[in-house]
Amino acid sequence: MNRYVDEKSDSVILPMKPSNKEGLPSAETVEGRTLPEGNSDQMAAVRTQCRAAASSGLMAVRQAALRFKAQAEGEMRFSALLHHIDVELLEQSYFALKRKAAPGIDGVRWQAYGEGLNDSLKDLHQRIHRGSYRAKPARRTMIPKADGSERSLSILCLEDKIVQQAVVYVLEAIYEPEFLGFSYGFRVGRSQHDALDALSAGIYRLRVNWVLDADIQGFFDAMEHDWILRFLQHRIADKRLLRLITKWLKVGTIHEGRHERSSRGTPQGAVISPILANVYLHYAFDLWANRWRQEKASGDVLMIRYADDLVLGFEYEDEARAFLAEMRERLQRFGLNLHPDKTRLIQFGRQAINDRKRQGLGKPETFDFLGFTHYCTTSRTRGWFVIGRKTIRKRMRARLQFIKQELRRRLHDSIYETGRWLRRMLQGYLNYFAVSGNDRSLWAFYYRVRGYWLKALRRRSQKAFLSWSQFMRLTSGFFPRIRVLHPLPLTRFDARTRRRSPVR
Repeated sequence: MNRYVDEKSDSVILPMKPSNKEGLPSAETVEGRTLPEGNSDQMAAVRTQCRAAASSGLMAVRQAALRFKAQAEGEMRFSALLHHIDVELLEQSYFALKRKAAPGIDGVRWQAYGEGLNDSLKDLHQRIHRGSYRAKPARRTMIPKADGSERSLSILCLEDKIVQQAVVYVLEAIYEPEFLGFSYGFRVGRSQHDALDALSAGIYRLRVNWVLDADIQGFFDAMEHDWILRFLQHRIADKRLLRLITKWLKVGTIHEGRHERSSRGTPQGAVISPILANVYLHYAFDLWANRWRQEKASGDVLMIRYADDLVLGFEYEDEARAFLAEMRERLQRFGLNLHPDKTRLIQFGRQAINDRKRQGLGKPETFDFLGFTHYCTTSRTRGWFVIGRKTIRKRMRARLQFIKQELRRRLHDSIYETGRWLRRMLQGYLNYFAVSGNDRSLWAFYYRVRGYWLKALRRRSQKAFLSWSQFMRLTSGFFPRIRVLHPLPLTRFDARTRRRSPVR
């Protein structure tokens, strides 16, 4: 039985008291967590740049999604959603965009569009609701990856970004209550470090002996348009909103002066692509995988997904291999394939070191996830099992190469300007990679950057000489201190879940 909810007539009484648990989404039952106390089911209104409260219409959408999910009575579809995209939401979307992003084929930048913002947004709003809004092709460019290959990146026109961001807000209100707990990529209140914490907590607290490190090959380019729209129609019956999304999927890109139409995939770099990817994998993988875990697994199973990167832990090897075979068949039904070189089943966990030593196989293999290489080790004092994490080597090399080339380009800039730039580079690196146990990689990165700068300073003049003591005094004023900036994974995981999750 399909239920249609018209948001224009939906009467939802909102309490005046703001949520006292806002900032984090409610824990999903798939992770085994109980709901927190208080009015956590209320979604706090996102504030705009001018601090004015956003429309409560999307809060009503989210409440309706939560209500129907709790009732579990057939399928619920929203038949009227486009009216939520008003001038106020478009303004909020405009201020959510990056200020210094590269322009699309129209050449319009964020600052230039904001000069007549109110009139421009009113005109854009009218075109959207009249049906005269036309999506423009994205400008496609190639960016280098850490492994030496290139990735296609699409740069949209500013108005397309604004409208897409507004649609993202609408889709988030519908699907955030729907997504499962082990999905972490591009979600409200969740980050890469949340996924890393959940992974560590799961391996420590569950009986994980085998890890399946899986990657979907060319995922964003392989998503089939028909399946995207069919998945969206499970919850959306508003044809005008679906037509908007179809325009962005079909409009294509411009590369080297040629307009290339899109028959499949969603452009990487588009504002709407991440949530479309989550919706696609929610129906293609998440629901199926969670059902497999509940119905077929006899041992513990850990699942963590960040976009198209998946890490799964199993207690038994035969169950891991059976899941891998069925997962391949499942994904192929939706036009997806696992990357042959990046999908591996390895022995990993608290028993892996001793088991492999008895078999004469050497140290346990490692796997990469979200910028870190994970490996099995033991604590120095008591010899307990520890999950080691260090920066992926190719990531570090790529970052060092970028800094080296940039220092050459900045060879004749003032020392003050270069020092400030290096401080930003180092601090940004530390903000992500400064986790416990990664000290050796951090110091290696620090020493290499320091050496590059010393070499660059000494090349500024044939007569000038900079002693080591002078250089150390110089770097002490610019380089940030190397220290751990992230708490232990279990500590942060327990703080965010209030120790109510067995990491299922």
